[in-house]
Amino acid sequence: MLMSLVPTDGSPLLIGGELREGGGGRFPTVNPATEEELGQAADADATDMDAAIGAARSAFDTSEWSRDHAFRAHCLRQLRTALRDNLEQLREITVTEAGAPAMFTKGPQLEGPIDDLGFSADLAENYDWETDLGTAEPMGIRSQRLLRREPIGVVGAITPWNFPHQINFAKLGPALAAGNTLVLKPAPDTPWCAAAVGTIIAEHTDIPAGVVNIVTSADHTLGARLTEDPRVDMVSFTGSTATGRAVMTSAAATLKKTFLELGGKSACIVLDDADIAGACSIAAFSVCVHAGQGCAINTRLLVPRAAYDEAVRVAAATMGGIVPGDPANPGTVCGPLISERQRARVERYLAIAREEGGRIVVGGGRPAGNDRGFFVEPTLIADTPNTATVAREEIFGPVLVVIPHDGDDDAIRLANDSPYGLSGSVWGTDPDRIRRVTEGVRTGTLGVNGGIWYSADAPFGGYKHSGIGREMGRAGFEEYLETKLVATAR
Repeated sequence: MLMSLVPTDGSPLLIGGELREGGGGRFPTVNPATEEELGQAADADATDMDAAIGAARSAFDTSEWSRDHAFRAHCLRQLRTALRDNLEQLREITVTEAGAPAMFTKGPQLEGPIDDLGFSADLAENYDWETDLGTAEPMGIRSQRLLRREPIGVVGAITPWNFPHQINFAKLGPALAAGNTLVLKPAPDTPWCAAAVGTIIAEHTDIPAGVVNIVTSADHTLGARLTEDPRVDMVSFTGSTATGRAVMTSAAATLKKTFLELGGKSACIVLDDADIAGACSIAAFSVCVHAGQGCAINTRLLVPRAAYDEAVRVAAATMGGIVPGDPANPGTVCGPLISERQRARVERYLAIAREEGGRIVVGGGRPAGNDRGFFVEPTLIADTPNTATVAREEIFGPVLVVIPHDGDDDAIRLANDSPYGLSGSVWGTDPDRIRRVTEGVRTGTLGVNGGIWYSADAPFGGYKHSGIGREMGRAGFEEYLETKLVATAR
């Protein structure tokens, strides 16, 4: 039963190894597909956050956690096993609270991130924590140099609602494997997803008290305390670019390291030697997955000008055939948006598109027959330039903009003519042309002809306003490490 992990009368905080109520009482969590209240979550206040930071600081400073690599690997594998043992309860929570289509919980919405904890455990066990740099004689003093990699300390992790498990574990796994302690502040929209993990950590693992602290709250600003508190050594944030700027500004006061994974307006580039219909159909389908609520989704479709009409027709047919529905249904691809607030944001962008002269080819409203739930129709926008608002700003909904290009160089120019640089894709058949385009586009990840870049061992992150640093892979693990050089006179 779902209630064994998160009782409907209030899911708990995890602070200092204790599952407890929040100082702010409780707040409701809502099913976005029905608008019905699922139950209550613990509402942390500033005192709770202070206690969580203190617990993480104490656990790092006074325990062997940061030095016992084998024990950390054991704990991460133990957590992976416990999560697998509770997989169906976690799946139910993810579908009902995040509105994630059930089919995607078998991949990046749940099962994939759980399995990825094994990669972090392996790194904790096998990483070269010390490197002998040999001897040198700077200033005439013969010295033996030893390079050590050590954990940063206390990590404050602030996460969004769209892929709660994937993003939570992409921070928790590497941070713990590196030897850090952690305070996780999840989004108010998905508190149960995080609280369920806290319950499993407390009741089914040997992770010491204070190493992981999970603080749910209805207060969006409570996470700012992690950026301000000098006891926190690093902030790992995933969310909007605007909030990322605020995080970076606040963290500057204590000169703490920041990792930022921010917004995207990624381009799908279709070259003139590609299968136009196949590429445009896949692009249109992809933007509907999880109602377009993914920062790396390709939301600009750049197609050869001569094939523009065909591209619009194919994309419209694909999007028009996808009906938003109950995420618990095994066949659902496009579920609800997370909240009424998010739906209003998407609808505002659709209004702007119309005002700026864009053509709504398909969609553009709320689906018929869905009287409840925060649904929006998959929407294709045509006849708008790359300078239009809907082509430049992140909408975070099932909305695709089609833009013509005049050859490979122009496609590269259009793709780069964006404040963002998170992801993208290229479709074509000539390897030399594809290589030139992938070299020219300034973005963090690219898929070629349907290639999938998402994997535990592959780094993810962006250029420009899409963030700073990398998450996942060896590079993501090393974000949570400091470098120390010890030189001994010989």
